[in-house]
Amino acid sequence: MRTPAKTTAASRKAPKSLSPQALDLVAQRFKVLSDPARLALVQHLMAGEQTVGALCVACKGAQANTSRQLAILHDEGILARRKEGLHVYYSIADSSIQQLCELVCSSLSRRLDQLRDEFPDA
Repeated sequence: MRTPAKTTAASRKAPKSLSPQALDLVAQRFKVLSDPARLALVQHLMAGEQTVGALCVACKGAQANTSRQLAILHDEGILARRKEGLHVYYSIADSSIQQLCELVCSSLSRRLDQLRDEFPDA
């Protein structure tokens, strides 16, 4: 059985160069995701569709602020929204968001482990 070759920096394919406009879009996506309140909403929605009221309770936020943060995430295309009677339901619209969150959290976990190893008495 053949073992897979290790991927090195030299063997990775260079990413496509982005235009200034595309870089602005990428920066905007990261800017929207840089708010802890929005990240908390995204985290709760990873479990599935929820109403604004349920998200207010889960995130311990006021309805007006929660709705504003949800609107920002929706306008960016991260969340989907549907209305049913008096209730508004939100869900994750962009499945890559969950992958991105898992990637960042995994990377941070490895970094924290490394720091603990470097500073065991801190």
